[in-house]
Amino acid sequence: MNLQEIQDLIKFVSKSGVSEVEIAQKDFKIVIKAVQKSKAGDQPIYVQATAPAAEPVSAPVAVAPVAAAPVAEDSKLITIKSPMIGTFYRSAGPEKASFVNVGDSISQGNTICIIEAMKLFNEIESEVSGRIVKVLVDDASPVEYDQPLFLVEPA
Repeated sequence: MNLQEIQDLIKFVSKSGVSEVEIAQKDFKIVIKAVQKSKAGDQPIYVQATAPAAEPVSAPVAVAPVAAAPVAEDSKLITIKSPMIGTFYRSAGPEKASFVNVGDSISQGNTICIIEAMKLFNEIESEVSGRIVKVLVDDASPVEYDQPLFLVEPA
């Protein structure tokens, strides 16, 4: 089972209201549970994976750093990609200004957007310095893991 299939299962559990999904294959077993945490309806999802010769391991979903990779070998632009699945926001609120716009200069560590995942708002920081050339995602749009978000001309 690959990472994309596991992410799809997690999305299924969080959206469907199913309380538990268990899949066992030859070389591993995965259990995904949505546990009622509070009366407000927050449902954290716990993933437990087991390898044949290993003890059960709890694998919390963690935020990976923003991946920045060249678009093409002959292009000087760098693609900033989403580190997680969620909803992309260009600003901290509807009445607030965007973190970055086309033409803006950014430095490593600048907040460039927010991605909401499971009711948590994660500020995404740039790992590169340069100038924003293009914003590839519309505000309040769903994004996938490793989806391109911005094109940056390196400084």
